[in-house]
Amino acid sequence: MSFSSRVKEELRKQESPARHCCIAEFAALFALAGQVKKSGNGNIYIKIQTENLTVAQKSYILLRKTFRARIDVMVRHNFQSDTGSYFLFVSSKHDVYNILQAVKVIGGQKKQWGSLSEIHYLLVQNTCCKRAFLRGAFMAAGSVSDPEKAYHLEIAVLSEKLALQIRTVISSFRIDAKIVKRKKYYVVYVKEGSQIVDFLNVAGAHAALMDFENVRIVKEVRNSVNRHVNCETANISKTVNAAARQIEDIKYIQCNKGFGKLTEGLKEIAILRLEYPESSLQELGMMLNGPIGKSGVNHRLRKLSDIANQMREEAGR
Repeated sequence: MSFSSRVKEELRKQESPARHCCIAEFAALFALAGQVKKSGNGNIYIKIQTENLTVAQKSYILLRKTFRARIDVMVRHNFQSDTGSYFLFVSSKHDVYNILQAVKVIGGQKKQWGSLSEIHYLLVQNTCCKRAFLRGAFMAAGSVSDPEKAYHLEIAVLSEKLALQIRTVISSFRIDAKIVKRKKYYVVYVKEGSQIVDFLNVAGAHAALMDFENVRIVKEVRNSVNRHVNCETANISKTVNAAARQIEDIKYIQCNKGFGKLTEGLKEIAILRLEYPESSLQELGMMLNGPIGKSGVNHRLRKLSDIANQMREEAGR
């Protein structure tokens, strides 16, 4: 089972105790997977169609628990792709109007009030209802990457109004969500790891949140260690290369001029560098008769380098 499927399975088991939260959650599922249809005899009925079993199960639970609706269920299996489509039908006129009034698609006089392209703002006034709404939206149209591979959570919808509404609700929890157009879909997405953790917490996927957080912490520690090791390796490489250049300059002076005309300080550091090619500048400074600091050693070695370069120039003329 993918990480995304595990999140949805956990969300399916979440049950809001308050009726208004159940309505908000169902409204999101209905907006993304539901339709209002008209039968041959002119009566309207509700149809929910999905290829996601958890969405079908959650829709059924909410219809029974919240509205006590009578539901007909049909499953269509595609043997070629080994996938299934799930259909839920509510045909009773009383149940249909009760549901449509609850999700604010029609008003008290059975006239159209709201729209299926977005959720009525009255349904997501309370913080608890916003959480339930996001839970339903993610179950119906969301996905989240395996944190081992990448940090990416998204909810893809066909309605721009609904995408803007989802982003607004997510942002109310101080989560930075953005929208991008991808073919016919408006995709609301979150990419920062800690903010995906916040979204999972808001939606109620606490077990998945812990799994995500554990992976994220391990990755951050591993990346921190790698950065430290790379930095240390770069510093070591830089030190080794610098020492090699210093030894080359000192040997050039020794072979072509000797150390006789060098000052005592330069001569002493030149001999020490040849004897201890792997020692740091600080270590070389401590070995001198009159110990000096790292900058003092570096100054003397630069002087030797300048002398060697000057000798090379003179030899090339």
